[in-house]
Amino acid sequence: MAVWEDPWHRKERARGRVLRRATKALAVAGGVAMVSCNGEVLVPLLSTKGGFKLSQLGVGTWQWGNKLLWGYDTKQDATLKDVFQTFTANGANWFDTGDSYGTGELEGRAEELLGQFVKEGSADVLLATKLAAYPWRLTPESMVEAVRGSLGRMGRVDIAQMHWSPRSYGFGFQEDMLLDGLCRCYDAGLCRAVGLSNFGPKNLRRAAAIFDARSVPLVLNQVQYSLLSVERESGVAEVCKELGVRLVAYSPLCLGLLAGRYKEGAKPDNFLRSLLFTSLLSNKDTQNLLSLLQEIGATRNKTMAQVALNFALTEGQGAAIVGARNGRQALENLSACGWSLEEGELKALQEAAKKAPKTQKNAFFSD
Repeated sequence: MAVWEDPWHRKERARGRVLRRATKALAVAGGVAMVSCNGEVLVPLLSTKGGFKLSQLGVGTWQWGNKLLWGYDTKQDATLKDVFQTFTANGANWFDTGDSYGTGELEGRAEELLGQFVKEGSADVLLATKLAAYPWRLTPESMVEAVRGSLGRMGRVDIAQMHWSPRSYGFGFQEDMLLDGLCRCYDAGLCRAVGLSNFGPKNLRRAAAIFDARSVPLVLNQVQYSLLSVERESGVAEVCKELGVRLVAYSPLCLGLLAGRYKEGAKPDNFLRSLLFTSLLSNKDTQNLLSLLQEIGATRNKTMAQVALNFALTEGQGAAIVGARNGRQALENLSACGWSLEEGELKALQEAAKKAPKTQKNAFFSD
């Protein structure tokens, strides 16, 4: 019995089949390869330590299970599965999650959903999870135990990451223990590589030296990186490039602000967003930056979100993590790939961003 499928999903499924055939036939030369579907460039692949080929856009799952900031409800799970399928059918080959993702009793929900979607589908994806540096995780064994917990929820862990640096609040001894724990996870075959998150230039060099000494491949370092983030100005992108570690920009759209969600006077839809954005939105330099994003987008037939995301990819020379509320938004984000802002556009955005106020520095970012 034939199952009815609406035209949009039928078209995307067909594009996904073509993409998978193209991917299998792709010969990667150098550090970057372009994956295309029907002649349309979709997502570049980036070579990393450990022999991975990561799509330039990874998929973030912070929203999955997060009631506080994203208003998650289990009724959204079918839509999230559609998001998963749309991303994987159109070139995104890795997902980023965390063992702390999920509010209250839903902690770990993002990992559970991701494991479920992978098991139910046929997509060949990489799974990267960030392990929280909770105060009670004080020994190498506690990190090994954390990875085993993620394995139970997802089925496998390709890249195990430290979610933040305890050194940022003076717990250097704890960080040393957890870095040792990540090395042990790799040595035991519990993960295929390791990663970091919120590590600034100095601390990144230090951690990278520890991993190098033990022959553990450090694949990536995730940093809050957007036109409005202060971390972008820390020099971490340059150090990542020097060390051969892929910079991964998270929150490249500044929680939707750079996508123009609040440009026309719309108010943030919850208390936390209002707290974060009210002063930014009332500033004329922020509004000038948003207008410039809109102007560049109009000349390129791109959305503000696509321009802001392409900026993070182009300037950072790495990858970025994006989320999506539905399949159509997933496709919009993927369309930020396959092209680059011209030098004049890049400089204009840099100058506008220089004048605009910045978001508060992430408390867990270690210099």
